[in-house]
Amino acid sequence: MHWLDLSVLVLYTCLLIGFGFYRSKESGKDPEEYLLAGRKLSLPGFVATLVATWYGGILGIGENTYAYGVQTWFILGFPYYVFAVLYALFIAGRINKTKCISLPDQFHKRFGKTAGIISAIYILALASPAPYILSIGILLQFTTGLSLALSLIIAVGLSLSYIWLGGFKAVVRTDLLQFGFMFLGFILLLIFSMKSAGTFLEATSNLPESHLNPTGGASIQYILVWFFIALWTFVDPGFYQRCAAAKSPKTAQTGILISIGFWFIFDILTISTGLYAKALLSPGDPLLAYPRLGAMVLPPLAYGIFITGLLSTIMSTIDSLGLISAITFGRDIIWRIQTPANSAQKSWSNASNQFVQKGLVVTALIALGLAFSIPSVVKLWYVLGSILVPGLVLPFLLSFSAKKLSGPDIVTMMVLPVLVSVIWTISGKIMDGYPLNLEPFYPGILTSGLIYGLKVTHGKRN
Repeated sequence: MHWLDLSVLVLYTCLLIGFGFYRSKESGKDPEEYLLAGRKLSLPGFVATLVATWYGGILGIGENTYAYGVQTWFILGFPYYVFAVLYALFIAGRINKTKCISLPDQFHKRFGKTAGIISAIYILALASPAPYILSIGILLQFTTGLSLALSLIIAVGLSLSYIWLGGFKAVVRTDLLQFGFMFLGFILLLIFSMKSAGTFLEATSNLPESHLNPTGGASIQYILVWFFIALWTFVDPGFYQRCAAAKSPKTAQTGILISIGFWFIFDILTISTGLYAKALLSPGDPLLAYPRLGAMVLPPLAYGIFITGLLSTIMSTIDSLGLISAITFGRDIIWRIQTPANSAQKSWSNASNQFVQKGLVVTALIALGLAFSIPSVVKLWYVLGSILVPGLVLPFLLSFSAKKLSGPDIVTMMVLPVLVSVIWTISGKIMDGYPLNLEPFYPGILTSGLIYGLKVTHGKRN
């Protein structure tokens, strides 16, 4: 890297540390200050932190676009817009009004301790920062020449250190900085790609036909599974945390709708540059499509800004998911298990934040261990979404219902669909094809609906 590129990285690191470790005089006075920024998150902060944290798998976006073209938007873009709109209209404001701290906290209050802990275990898997830590380790290794192990340690240390003191406020402040870098970096990449390869139509004229096909050569069933996996949005802990932290229900609703607009713009930037990468680059690792393209077309300084934009995109997700995982492990699992339901000390306090800080250490160690064994971010999204989402979506939506379902019924509705999806996935590996040619998500979500239907029918008979 040119010294101008390195200077941008140094400036970014200094700003990140300054933003992350700054603490206001009010910090620590409110028990919810550390976890939810005192429930005073403004609209600009809401939009910046939600948009920035949504793209942690940016190398996976480049990988999929390089390999399959515009299919990426139809599986990782459009479906999420649809469910984000529904989330904004029907869920965001209600979350803000419940005054729960986390999604497992809502399960606990609505359905009991067992359901709360099971939901926390699922969220811990869904919110693991491991694949994003791997992504940033690979990126640092590519751009700086450092070893992968050292790159991973640097990424984890820098991304999670300021959370220890600042909590969610530190996440929001750093996301404001990272939001700007991620957009500026990809705007520069698109401009210089156009200078190198001409207009978009000229650059894509020689691409394989499948790259301009919405399915990318995959089956319609595969595309539909991704659409339903986008139900993940309903149980995304990052969405929940920001809606709970918003200063009003209106802020949460409006913030999501504005974020969708920014996601659309960023998707245009990332998919367009991914197609330019396919047109310009020689065959190589699809996971490195974006950094390889940047190294080819960007001059010094612009390249540094772009690499910083990639780092910002990933790191904004690592710190957010790191905090969520720490809250889930420390508060929603360990603290819940250690605190009897009838205890007079069951309310959360500033002293209890130590559970989250301990959870942060455990989260970092587990994520580092997992980061070495994850082959593809996109594959991980698909597998986890297919297995866990069926066990969470319907129970979560029912937690807003006035209809009372018993804790055991909800636990059944959470566990059985996941078991069915796991068995379906294992069967597919053993038989080299899924039973009935159905992707694992379908039997899982059908099982969830069937259990609910049987419980409702049985309740009416009684």
